[in-house]
Amino acid sequence: MSAKPSDLAYVPFVSVHNMMRLIHRIGIDEMLCGIAAEIEADFLRWEAFDKTPRVASHSADGVIELMPTSDGDVYGFKYVNGHPKNTRTGLQTVTAFGLLARVDTGYPVLLSEMTILTALRTAAMSALAAKHLAPKGARTMAMIGNGAQCEFQALAFRAICGIDAVRLFDIDRAATDKAMANLADSGLTLTACDSPEAAIEGADIITTCTADKQYATILGDNMVGAGVHINAIGGDCPGKTELHRDILLRSGIFVEYPPQTRVEGEIQALDPDHPVTELWQVMAGSAPGRTSRDQITLFDSVGFAIEDFSALRYVRARLDDTGLFERLDMIADPDDARDLFGMVQRARQGLAGGIE
Repeated sequence: MSAKPSDLAYVPFVSVHNMMRLIHRIGIDEMLCGIAAEIEADFLRWEAFDKTPRVASHSADGVIELMPTSDGDVYGFKYVNGHPKNTRTGLQTVTAFGLLARVDTGYPVLLSEMTILTALRTAAMSALAAKHLAPKGARTMAMIGNGAQCEFQALAFRAICGIDAVRLFDIDRAATDKAMANLADSGLTLTACDSPEAAIEGADIITTCTADKQYATILGDNMVGAGVHINAIGGDCPGKTELHRDILLRSGIFVEYPPQTRVEGEIQALDPDHPVTELWQVMAGSAPGRTSRDQITLFDSVGFAIEDFSALRYVRARLDDTGLFERLDMIADPDDARDLFGMVQRARQGLAGGIE
């Protein structure tokens, strides 16, 4: 988004309402594919980015995290929480917002909701990884965990990977019924299953996306046969996993950023030197992806700051044509940059006149 110097004090803000309007203006398939393309382009310039594990503040109830990065021209961060217990009181498990700023001035150039945008980018990242790792001709996905991420994941795999059938399971049947209703007009063949074993029957891709903050075994070792791709996105903080350790030992494991994933991902259950492959290397052709038809590939996804940076840049690039943003008066901008106090004092005249 272009800006004149006089406009820099006003920061474009994408509200939840405008994010939803933007999705419908662009189309959800196009937006998922566009975010995936932006992520892939940024992964292909991986070395240009500052990289650090997210800064996390854990409590007994959940976690609050900051996820920063910069490519030298633009700085970005996301604030995100994870509180599984929130669903018991009607609140979201995950909420988020994000910001982009110019490195040369430090001025923000975008503030956006990211609760919805994170769901889109997580789904886009999952499908992008599967595009590089899943068996050729994969058409059926098992979706274990049918909460807030479920529909986004299903639509991303349809749009990016060509999946045409999804087998759904959740320990809460109401969640599965919700997903079945929301995806009824998607063109996907949907099957509601009574167990995770039933869900993975005939599936080429298995996505696990559960919310409880605990060590769990959503997939047992004997449930996973040769040749499948596992998209593990629920285990994303210390002490929270979904897969039996033996599955990891049988799999080729692909990650975003090892220093973060070894603390937060499924591989926290393995020795700290267990070999993994960084996904950007597969995209760049410097490391192999799937090496055989019978190999089990595992994308141990925890979410990384570059993905959020990519999603925010995608949104920013689309705003000028839509007008779906507000201008926030966030940056104090006195006529004389040295006279901030004078600007405050002069505001008294307006207040005295009843102007707010």
